[in-house]
Amino acid sequence: MKNMATIFTRIINGEIPCYKVAEDDRYFAFLDINPLKAGHTLVTPKKETDYLFDIEDESLAGMIVFAKKVAAAIKEVCPCNRVAVAVLGLEVPHAHIHLIPMDSMNDVNFANPKLKFTQEEFKDIADNICKRVRL
Repeated sequence: MKNMATIFTRIINGEIPCYKVAEDDRYFAFLDINPLKAGHTLVTPKKETDYLFDIEDESLAGMIVFAKKVAAAIKEVCPCNRVAVAVLGLEVPHAHIHLIPMDSMNDVNFANPKLKFTQEEFKDIADNICKRVRL
């Protein structure tokens, strides 16, 4: 019996809507709907793998290069000192990394209250990032 697809696979397959910022044949990036900062993005491989460090070396390297391009676009749209990279991975059994615009260490504190945006605000942020991603 095959396991059910993760929520991320369902998002990648278009079964659940998202605010996509980038996609290629192997990776997918979309806004976190419970963001710590405007532009908080999740990057995931299209191939389901539960644990980030179980991803094959070449694919993991490719994912980091993909994330680097997305982070550059985030920094253009959401002015910040840096774009933080965080790996948590327990809430969804599909490897992913968080890209979070940051000006201080507190900006990457997952205990902080999550920001709320309207659908239009999410769409505007995603569209602006998407326009600047250079894959």
